[in-house]
Amino acid sequence: MTKLECNVTNCLHNAENRCCKQAIIVDGSGARETYETCCGSFDRNSEGSFKNLFKTPESRLEVDCEAVNCVYNRERRCEAERIGIAGDGASEAEQTECATFLMR
Repeated sequence: MTKLECNVTNCLHNAENRCCKQAIIVDGSGARETYETCCGSFDRNSEGSFKNLFKTPESRLEVDCEAVNCVYNRERRCEAERIGIAGDGASEAEQTECATFLMR
């Protein structure tokens, strides 16, 4: 499992810069640069009205990865020890990115 740090604080699943989902997906099948990836699990928390009252932020989780050009991608799974998801203020998934992406 990968340690995930997420600065997308307006995501529905974000609590304390960690994700409350057990698994996420990173999109970017043709990515060659970080900005060509995104968190496919992003859901906008409109006006910050939702709080994760019933879910605990995960310190480690499964990361499915479609960014097959990344050095950390092994059979569509992220093998990095730690990744960062960036894009604070995003209103859609395409405004987020996997900051750890590194081209093979």
